Amino acid sequence: MIYCIIVIILSQIIMKGRNKKMSKIEPGMEAMLDAYLFESSTLLEQLDEILLRTEQAGTFTEEDINEIFRIMHTVKGSSAMMGFESLQQLSHKGEDMFFLIRENKIEDTAFVYDLVFRMSDLFKAEIDLIQSEGEYEPTDFSEIIKELEHGADILSGKATGDVSSANAANTSASPAASNAAEEVAAGCIAVRILFEHGIEMENLRAFLLLNKIREETEVIDFTPEAIETDSTTAAYIADNGFIVTFRAEDRDAVQKTLETALNVESIEFIEEAPQESEKVVPEIAKPASPEIKSVDAVKVKAPEPVKQAEPANPAAVHNNAFGGAGGGKQSIISVNLAKLDQLHDIVGEIITTESMVISNPELDGLQLESFHKAARELRKLTDELQDTVMSIRMVPLSGPFSKMNRIVRDMKKALGKDVDLIIDGETTEVDKSIVDNLNDPLMHLVRNCMDHGIETSVDERVQNGKPAKAYIKLAAVNASGEVIITISDDGKGIDPEKILDKAERMGLLFKPRSDYSEKEAQSLILMPGFSTNEEVTEYSGRGVGMDVVKQNIEKCGGTITVESKLGKGTSFIIKIPLTLAIIEGMEIEVGGTIFTIPISMIKQSFKVTNDQVVRDTQRGEMIMIRGACYPIMRLHDRFNIPSEVTDFEDGILLLVETENKSVCLFSDKLIGEQQVVVKPFPPYFSRYNIKAAGLSGCTIMGDGSIALIIDVANLIEN
Repeated sequence: MIYCIIVIILSQIIMKGRNKKMSKIEPGMEAMLDAYLFESSTLLEQLDEILLRTEQAGTFTEEDINEIFRIMHTVKGSSAMMGFESLQQLSHKGEDMFFLIRENKIEDTAFVYDLVFRMSDLFKAEIDLIQSEGEYEPTDFSEIIKELEHGADILSGKATGDVSSANAANTSASPAASNAAEEVAAGCIAVRILFEHGIEMENLRAFLLLNKIREETEVIDFTPEAIETDSTTAAYIADNGFIVTFRAEDRDAVQKTLETALNVESIEFIEEAPQESEKVVPEIAKPASPEIKSVDAVKVKAPEPVKQAEPANPAAVHNNAFGGAGGGKQSIISVNLAKLDQLHDIVGEIITTESMVISNPELDGLQLESFHKAARELRKLTDELQDTVMSIRMVPLSGPFSKMNRIVRDMKKALGKDVDLIIDGETTEVDKSIVDNLNDPLMHLVRNCMDHGIETSVDERVQNGKPAKAYIKLAAVNASGEVIITISDDGKGIDPEKILDKAERMGLLFKPRSDYSEKEAQSLILMPGFSTNEEVTEYSGRGVGMDVVKQNIEKCGGTITVESKLGKGTSFIIKIPLTLAIIEGMEIEVGGTIFTIPISMIKQSFKVTNDQVVRDTQRGEMIMIRGACYPIMRLHDRFNIPSEVTDFEDGILLLVETENKSVCLFSDKLIGEQQVVVKPFPPYFSRYNIKAAGLSGCTIMGDGSIALIIDVANLIEN
């Protein structure tokens, strides 16, 4: 209770002192702002998901409308508490529309979707603006607010026509809303609550008491309104009391709650709820749009727990601290991702330090049985600590995947294409930092499939033996310590000749045209400045996007390839590591240089004799293992490292495999298994394209030396 009072007092102080321009945030309020931004973003994502689902189904269920009500009301209340008045008004108008839909059982709501999606987008853009550096200047939402008001008039039957004509709409009373309110009042009862004289802050006490009443019943109305944001209502409550209207059937439970409440002097039940005309509300507390009964008076039941989508920023679900339902013991908390990053770095340093202690050369030859026993126990604990930290950071791909529904929905309407989005493997988990880097690449690739891949004409698809409705598929799967994400479509595919023609005109070819394979030609679309669209449209044509996709994926240690068949469709295949953090590796030595190979990639290590090696004039040196022939790659030749070990009998072979491609790596010797912390190469190394050469990063060894980590996939590919 004390926390709630402090929150409300601080919010009122903020509102009083806030000008049109506001600095980033008042000192000490950063935690509240973070909680507000996270919760609002999460709720808006939920809103989009509900709208997409109901639009496809063609109707709102009662549960859908109640859930939207809860989202709108929570966002409105928390925005008011933080002093973001423009966002409060925006969500309030959206709430009004769904009040009319629910109370009047309106089914013709087709125009509502575009309007509410626009409202949601503007709200998200404002949240991004609040998080930006420098001063924050609230956006003028008057245009969209007029459209929302006009939409409410259409729903109430007071206006007709397009929502875009809202600027010409009048703002007279809504009889439908009033009638609905009168119907609700029929089965209700009101209670007048008088507080002890001189306790002060009556509005805050009324607000806290209102939340207690909501735990017992559904609150229909209360007078005065805006008690959580308007301090002037305190004087009205002191003189006239606080009136709450609720379901008559819950009278006993409410009475018991009020009788045990603090600072309540008396309660008076009113058998017949006061009519709207009899209500006396302070002028400043009146709703901004008197034509519609304030939906502050229509709440869904509070005790229901808040349903949270996958969080967009912290690594756990945030407990609803702003206007949401309570109930139950809090067992999940939100943690700032920066703190998890710091914890992760500390664990990495612990593992490195552990290796330095255990591998200290001064211990060589010493019989330290108790030390080695303690070292094994320490290793066990650090393994558990690492697993715990990594599991905290792992989040499913359902977050970025579900956002693509909105992209496809908007582009279907804009381009006039009938497309289904198929999602598979959205429960696959990857590191949180990788998920954050995937949003933009996925958006660009899905838009590319919609704009470039899917045929414009349905007749063209039918003539080619395809169904009239196209599809785009998002799929994810775990494979050998990495996640493979595929974005595919059944469109017209990529014509390599057209790609080469365009690249030749743009001067992007780096070798003779005839030397390009079909796959190499198709991969040219990933080059900066390349676009197959001849005209610039809203979605493409500027040559910006696909190269950014490649850069963002490579930032998180991944790769992207293109596979396409002309007339059949196109697939973009993204391979990313499960985590960028700590791996189990096998250390090998090549000419005095230490390399680390992820153990998940190693299938077998073995010694061979020279007569077991097969020498092919075209494919080079090979070896037969259990009936299968594998090529041999000499690492000292691959990385141009002088080595005295060139005879196969003096070294060792490691069979490594990735994506059904295998090769035997020849090295001088195995050093042993080691848990290593992956460190990225410095940024200035990127100009040398080290990743393509087969190296993904480096790690610090126990003795302080540097070991290079081999990227098996790229090593085999190139």
